[in-house]
Amino acid sequence: MSQTPATTPDAPRTWVVRALDRVEKIGNKLPDPAILFLLLMVAVWVVSWLLSGVAFEAIDPRTGNPIQVRNLLEGTALTAFASSMVNTFVTFPPLGVVLVAMLGLGVAEHTGFISAALRAALTVTPRMLLTPVLIGVGILSHIAVDAGYVLVIPLGAVIFYAAGRHPLAGIAAAFAGVSGGFSATMGIPSSLDPLLSGLTQTAAHLTDPTVSVNPLNNFFFTTASSVLIILVGWFLTDRVIEPRLRGTPVDGDASEMPRLDPLAASEKGGLAWAAAAMGVTALLFALTLLPEASPWRAPEGTPLLPGQSNLLVSQAPLMQSIVPLIFVFFLVPGVVYGIVSGSVKNHRDIVQGMAKAMSGMGYYVVMAFFCAQFIWAFGQSNLGALIAVEGAGGLRALGLPTSVTLVGIILLTGSVNLLIGSASAKWALISAIMVPMLMELGVSPDLTQAAYRVGDSTTNIITPLLPYFPLIVVFCQRYVKSSGIGTLLALMLPYSITLLVCWTAFLLGYWALDLPLGFGASYEYVPVR
Repeated sequence: MSQTPATTPDAPRTWVVRALDRVEKIGNKLPDPAILFLLLMVAVWVVSWLLSGVAFEAIDPRTGNPIQVRNLLEGTALTAFASSMVNTFVTFPPLGVVLVAMLGLGVAEHTGFISAALRAALTVTPRMLLTPVLIGVGILSHIAVDAGYVLVIPLGAVIFYAAGRHPLAGIAAAFAGVSGGFSATMGIPSSLDPLLSGLTQTAAHLTDPTVSVNPLNNFFFTTASSVLIILVGWFLTDRVIEPRLRGTPVDGDASEMPRLDPLAASEKGGLAWAAAAMGVTALLFALTLLPEASPWRAPEGTPLLPGQSNLLVSQAPLMQSIVPLIFVFFLVPGVVYGIVSGSVKNHRDIVQGMAKAMSGMGYYVVMAFFCAQFIWAFGQSNLGALIAVEGAGGLRALGLPTSVTLVGIILLTGSVNLLIGSASAKWALISAIMVPMLMELGVSPDLTQAAYRVGDSTTNIITPLLPYFPLIVVFCQRYVKSSGIGTLLALMLPYSITLLVCWTAFLLGYWALDLPLGFGASYEYVPVR
């Protein structure tokens, strides 16, 4: 018998539920995401024209010159926009990541491998632990760069639905782990660590050229933070989000929904052979990693941390091939499962699975086109740099106590994060002001960076300008056809607000207890006089 989310009475109409319903209603009245990005792009053009003649005193830390807003309505800017439009779209990073990964996932889903594997796993996984395990996997996915968005989040919906829970709750929990806990780690460094620490050291050298920032200067704090993210996400998913979704019917295509039927003999055989094929593929791949001269390793001369493998740095071809590897590691078992179980008769069935996956991505491709053009225009205008630098300067001018300033950095970062998605771009702008300023107050660059990471993570999940936000709306629409921007905002707002408050308090408590931030890190800095 198939398993579907139980129909239970609506959640009590508390003020929280009413507020979230209001957010969803207002949010879904916004234009379609594609048109919203178009309107925002037009707004950027107009604002850039209005501010292009204004002389700002704020210094762009990237160039050392005063920030100048570029007029995107002048002739050369418009022709540059037109001539780069195609390249802007086809080189939009999330587009290739999503489509390539979905080709392999599409085959695995079409042949029934994913459904059978999840049903087998759910028979041995306690229902009550699905949420924390899913959030933890989302946090762990950071080592694979953006793979969590195209792999963990849709599987979260599948897992919850197959277990008889609401699929949108699974999407929310996975999204909270992948993006809301972006700066948390599960004991494994990510490429974000050396990226941010390098910018922090550059900013610190504006005051003291002798400062050295360890790439893992926040490692202990971010690892401890993962426990906080899991606990907060677990509570909100089970006690706030899922009860509110009880009255939301799942009206997607029933034929494509995962089911929790007992495994047939052919399915068990297919899973066994698929697991063997995946194991052999993994073994053969691992053998190619072992040689010191393996082409998967970073080029000779790449800077490494003590004890760090040259396979796990961002320059390594291995880390740059995560998405193609996802494609292969779902394609191989998907094909083997289909052949053994009988769901695949010939090669045309494999191609059909890929085509079916791509046909479902048409809406996302349209949104990605307009999203790419908006992000390009916003970056060219310099408006994001102006907002970040002016905001940091205003915070400095207030002259607040250190603890309040740290909270201010978190709030400023969270606000700027709604407009600038790139973690490195924001920190490049903010760090040049915040790091030297707090060093003069006796606060180490390590602590300032930790505050930044909290703010950078907590609002990722509520900004439609996140490049993957439209994709997650598409995932929601597979199960609830009426889903829109407002639906996803209402789902994620409780996570964002709660994480912002709890993670900020966690950082201040961590600081008060003088717990170690990371390797070679400190809380205090003695200014050079």
